[in-house]
Amino acid sequence: MTGFWNLETFWFALIGILWIGYFVLEGFDFGVGILLPFLGKNEEDRRLLVNSIGPFWDGNEVWLLTAGGATFAAFPEWYATLFSGFYLALFLILVALIVRGVAFEYRGKHDSVRWRAWWDRAIFFGSALPALLWGVAFGNIVHGVPINADHEFTGTLLTLLNPYALFAGLATFGIFTLHGAIFLSLRTRGDLMERCRNVAKRIGIIVPVVVFAFLGWTYLNALDANETGIVPGVIPISAVVLVILIPFLVRAHREGWAFAATALSIALITATMFLNLYPRVMVSSTNPLFNLTIWNASSTHYTLVVMSIVAIILTPVVLLYQGWTYYVFRHRLSADDLSPLKNPIELLSKPFGEDSAPHTSGD
Repeated sequence: MTGFWNLETFWFALIGILWIGYFVLEGFDFGVGILLPFLGKNEEDRRLLVNSIGPFWDGNEVWLLTAGGATFAAFPEWYATLFSGFYLALFLILVALIVRGVAFEYRGKHDSVRWRAWWDRAIFFGSALPALLWGVAFGNIVHGVPINADHEFTGTLLTLLNPYALFAGLATFGIFTLHGAIFLSLRTRGDLMERCRNVAKRIGIIVPVVVFAFLGWTYLNALDANETGIVPGVIPISAVVLVILIPFLVRAHREGWAFAATALSIALITATMFLNLYPRVMVSSTNPLFNLTIWNASSTHYTLVVMSIVAIILTPVVLLYQGWTYYVFRHRLSADDLSPLKNPIELLSKPFGEDSAPHTSGD
């Protein structure tokens, strides 16, 4: 079945949506981790920064697990080629995410300054490395990598470190950092909030230039391959316009609108890359005949039908649950919220929805 409305296209679109959800939600987590050593002038600030994403970061990573699982089930050939060819890069991302998760849980287990300093470094590198490498990975997927007739990756690690992919990594690193700075300006109070705003203003001057250059480079690559008709121009143009508006929104103290703008721009940039790919899932720089597409990389029709039924039933439940989590922990944090609860009775005695800090494990 080669028409537009088919299960292969549905699952390609759904996987794209899952990656959009992951980058939008985990993006501000990465940004907070990257900014931790620069905004955390003392232990109180650092605890506030970590606590700001305490209730969210592990839930946000579910989007990554779901995207990986959906790729494995719907497009096993894509999964096999991607994970074998990009093995080292994806392994580094996995290690970084594990180390970061451990750091969130263990930094508050000991009062030693050195102990917490080491875990703070782990949070920084565990956030910065994935923020960079995800852009490199997707840059290579769109730009093309050596793939032979058997759909096997024939390049090396150096093949993945090409200028376009590295610039894609710089773009994701920059916009995630900006996303995190604006998130912090929404989640904190007082002097820390002002410093987050100032950082967002400074980063907001650089990021639009990088995003514009990256999307322009992407368009030139598509033009060179006669693929300019695949991506509607309004999508990347809208992404650039939104990023340009962000520093003005921050200066006007419209952090909510600024956060919505960074989230939507990340979504549009990711959509641009997936639309650039369709109906391919990986581009072969060796020969276009060796491209992986939604047709030659997909599972059987029966498998896609069963998966579609499960996804239609369970996806709304997951979205409602995660939305409720964000609603419950929507309040700003300040130093007054850092005092730990003395016992579970005190926790139960607090009115539901009272403005209190989300405590990460050990904090």
